Amino acid sequence: MTTHTLGTAEVTVQDRNHTSTFLLLHGGGGVATMAAFADLLAERTRSRVLLPTHPGFAGTPKAESLTGVAALARLYVDLLDRLDLTCVTVAGNSFGGWLAAEIALLKSPRVSRVVIIDGIGIEVDGHPLTDISGMSLTEIRALSFHDPGRAPAPAGGRSGPSPDVRALIGYTGPAMTDPALAGRLGGIDVPVHVLWGESDGIAGPEYGKAYAAAIPGSTFTLLPRTGHLPQVETPEELLDALLDAGH
Repeated sequence: MTTHTLGTAEVTVQDRNHTSTFLLLHGGGGVATMAAFADLLAERTRSRVLLPTHPGFAGTPKAESLTGVAALARLYVDLLDRLDLTCVTVAGNSFGGWLAAEIALLKSPRVSRVVIIDGIGIEVDGHPLTDISGMSLTEIRALSFHDPGRAPAPAGGRSGPSPDVRALIGYTGPAMTDPALAGRLGGIDVPVHVLWGESDGIAGPEYGKAYAAAIPGSTFTLLPRTGHLPQVETPEELLDALLDAGH
């Protein structure tokens, strides 16, 4: 695990270093929701897998310059430049999906494709995001899983709002959307695969279809028997779908 200083911001990154490169971006549940999948992806594909902890999550420092999702996207493009990487697949879940879209919009030549997994950030008439800001972890898990029994137990038995949820809202605002995002997605010019859990209670499948429809030439795949966190609930199925996305 290494810490990179980029301007005034710091980001801590776990690096499973092999050959081709994936940048995996976690959502509001924190880096723990992506760590096991990062290991699976690295082991199965022998790829280099970068798994950053978004500044402000897990108690990490957050620079004042990181004022929103677009600023965080620029930080990660700077990271790819610093590491001199090419042909990078950027894959993000939930908030990480929004972040992946923002990275694509920056048109870095280092990014070859994007995978959005149950992303958030757009506004869809008739299919709003579920407001989780005042919910307990138990309530959030019930909405996030096809089978809540497969949800990992909260660390330390904690039942209140997660500090990582507060960090999330610090980037996204309470609504966790950008009214202009859906319109801006038309500017993405790299291949995009949108993957969605059929039982997602945070952002339902119709929301996912609208996400894909806003991105020119994107592909949409509905994942059965999984919810908002396919990388936790059905990691093997997600891996198969991600690899089918063209890797």
